[in-house]
Amino acid sequence: MLDCTVVRSLRLVSRSFHRPLTKVTKMSENAVPSRKVVTVDNMNPHLKKMEYAVRGPIVARAAEIENEIKKGVKKPFPDVIRCNIGDAHAMGQAPITFLRQVVACATLPAVLMDSPRIPQDAKDKASRVLDGCGGRSLGAYSNSLGIEVIRRDIAQYIAERDGHPCDYQNVFLCTGASDGIKSILKLMMTGESGDKRAGIMIPIPQYPLYTASIAEFNAYGINYYLNEENQWGLDLPELRRALNAAKGHCQPRAIVVINPGNPTGQVLTRKNIEEVIQFAYEEGLFIMADEVYQHNIYAEGSAFYSFKKVLMEMGPKYKDMELASFMTTSKGYMGECGARGGYCEVVNLHPDVYAMLTKSLSAKLCPTISGQTAMDCVVNHPKPGDASYELWSKEKGNVLSDLDTKAKMVTKLFNSIDGVTCSEVQGAMYSFPRIHLPEKAVQEAQARGMKPDAFYCFQLLENTGVCVVPGSGFGQKEGTYHLRMTILPPVEKLQEVLHRFQNFHEGFMAKYK
Repeated sequence: MLDCTVVRSLRLVSRSFHRPLTKVTKMSENAVPSRKVVTVDNMNPHLKKMEYAVRGPIVARAAEIENEIKKGVKKPFPDVIRCNIGDAHAMGQAPITFLRQVVACATLPAVLMDSPRIPQDAKDKASRVLDGCGGRSLGAYSNSLGIEVIRRDIAQYIAERDGHPCDYQNVFLCTGASDGIKSILKLMMTGESGDKRAGIMIPIPQYPLYTASIAEFNAYGINYYLNEENQWGLDLPELRRALNAAKGHCQPRAIVVINPGNPTGQVLTRKNIEEVIQFAYEEGLFIMADEVYQHNIYAEGSAFYSFKKVLMEMGPKYKDMELASFMTTSKGYMGECGARGGYCEVVNLHPDVYAMLTKSLSAKLCPTISGQTAMDCVVNHPKPGDASYELWSKEKGNVLSDLDTKAKMVTKLFNSIDGVTCSEVQGAMYSFPRIHLPEKAVQEAQARGMKPDAFYCFQLLENTGVCVVPGSGFGQKEGTYHLRMTILPPVEKLQEVLHRFQNFHEGFMAKYK
């Protein structure tokens, strides 16, 4: 079977040969030839370098297959199961009732504030948010940094989580964590080219937002490899190797750490976090802590420690270090990706730099107000004794319990299959198994002009309808091949995914052994 890239290319060629002929006329001397101002040749070259694997070619092919099935095309499977992206609600997860009630009340207070079906504490929270809105309406702009009462709630949440004070003025709301991350990355840019470019240390494997943003900003990615043999941990010698190798090519400015890990699903130990902080201190690096999965901890013995908490407890010399941490409504037990709610806390930012950050955020006016409201429900949720507490606690517990079950299910199944190994899914929402491809399969992929793991994943999609992302989209050590698969489908559906995967893999290995 031809891979979809080839098929798509053939379609384009076919179309070019079947366009209707038009009458050729002599152009007058004064006629202006038709042209486009922006072309691929003259557009921003940095945008052309951007790649975003979780919405890449394999996802486009999955959509084509879905349309083919709707049109009656027979496939060896009944449906496409999308395991390519951490979109919990798209995978069937029910929304948290309290969060939706608050957002709904704040959106349509004239109708819902009097509804007997909505608990009083949800109405009170909605009213409290509206008090911070111009005209008591979610349709008004907020302060560029976000609604003050929500920023104060976030600061209180962080203080209670870490056991250390948090000033709400160091917190700003953002349109999902991604927007906050890009806002901080912009501060790191030098505005120079060549070896004067900003260097950003990023983990490999990494979430593609970082490589995409680095390409967009014309920065230099300093790749450090996580240790797959040690539960995808961070090794100090590898951090030093990566930094030393980059020092002739850029100006190292920051180190990004994703904890819990995406795509790898690891949870860093406190000792590992301390080592990273010490390394950043010695090398003069700004720490960017991507902590959006802080609620998603499953493995026995694992625990979430924020970088800020550990930094504050390592002694006086570290307390002036610069740090930014990020959180979102899209992950955790909420899964509210479409709300685009998020926040960033900056620690020890120079006052003049903070003023520049504020100016930059002001140019974007403000994050979505409904997203800010959703974020407030995460950090200031119902407490024991509140009318909504029991239902909120039950729904949260059910989501995290199911994810725990699925994390263990995926880890066990992958490690039971010959030719597959998978580190324990300790947290987050993904598994990142290694596929030990036979040499014959690698050669077949190369003959088709494809990366071996992409070839495997396309074959998996075409034969089973299971859509996953090749490990090469996240980065991996040369000669190793992985795929990222979410653990988000319902338990019964995930069992079907794993059954389809096992049958395919065994047939694939037998074919290419």
